[in-house]
Amino acid sequence: MSSQPADTPPNDGGVSEYRPSDRFWPYVDVAEEPSDEELALLDPDLREILLGDTSARPFSVTIVFPPFDGPDYDRAVEAAQASTGYRVTGLGSAMRHRARFLPNEALRLRTLFELVGPLDACEVLVDDRPVPYARELWLPLFWFLIR
Repeated sequence: MSSQPADTPPNDGGVSEYRPSDRFWPYVDVAEEPSDEELALLDPDLREILLGDTSARPFSVTIVFPPFDGPDYDRAVEAAQASTGYRVTGLGSAMRHRARFLPNEALRLRTLFELVGPLDACEVLVDDRPVPYARELWLPLFWFLIR
């Protein structure tokens, strides 16, 4: 049995003339520079590697939560959308709402966390990274900024 693809002519011992069809080319015109939205979606470690030192970014706390049943879901999404950085990732059961809050938004952060904090799948990220004691230590420290 020959290992040659069916659409190639038989090889006479010379160089193969096989060339993939253009219709199977997997890439469409890709922009050479990423957009601001694409840069915002990057993992913080990857962003630091690609763009250099990002220490000028302000400190932030991010709440990540899945869709849930209940009367507070619409209020939680509304509170998340009011944050500085809101985006939805995933589809179906993997869908997550991500809301990034800066220090001047401490009251809005607490309002959202009161709605979604009891969920088991709710995550608290500090500067977009999971850190130990984020719920128990970092959130209360952040709430000291509420006047």
